[in-house]
Amino acid sequence: MTGRTYTGLFVSEGTSDLPLADLIEAMFLDRGVNLFLSRPDFALLGRVPRDVRSRIHAGLRLTGTVDIVVVHRDADSAGASERRREVADAAFEVAADSSCLPAIPVRMTEAWLLLDEMLIRQVAGNPRGRSDLQLPQPHEVESRADPKQILQQCILRAADVTGRKRESLRKRFPQHRRQLLERLDRFGPVTGLTSWKQMTTDIDTVVSDLAHG
Repeated sequence: MTGRTYTGLFVSEGTSDLPLADLIEAMFLDRGVNLFLSRPDFALLGRVPRDVRSRIHAGLRLTGTVDIVVVHRDADSAGASERRREVADAAFEVAADSSCLPAIPVRMTEAWLLLDEMLIRQVAGNPRGRSDLQLPQPHEVESRADPKQILQQCILRAADVTGRKRESLRKRFPQHRRQLLERLDRFGPVTGLTSWKQMTTDIDTVVSDLAHG
């Protein structure tokens, strides 16, 4: 690839998911592509509807035309195929001149964060703990119904605290979740998950399109 820096828009489900933009930038750089993803502050436009089309449209109003639109959307109960279709249709409507990259964790982003026991213990503040975290097996994480609840309980077990300390820890779950996402090893166990493999394949496709565009 050339030394050009490509521009992108990152649309996430929430602010705690913003570290995923850094991961995706790094994955493009692994492939020789310099990508800068804008993370727009939708609050600047007042109340923006939560649907994908509206958020892409709002993001482009704030950032202008971009080379790539990245949309993070949990599969939830709708399923990955339906979410990919939703993202592709929305991007075609309002950003047809940009490449589209869906980032669709199954079922939720938290499933990607349940694979590194040591990192969970570190984030919980008890890296030398020995309590059983009851982590799902890697082949199970994408089929579990509520990975967010599972992750929160694993962090509480890892901290191994009671009373007020436990309640304080529970309230800090959004920060702990963000830390886990910030430190997610893109070369680690997550590479074995179907949804991560799909995102990697989609990145390769975008990179190929950029090279031949």
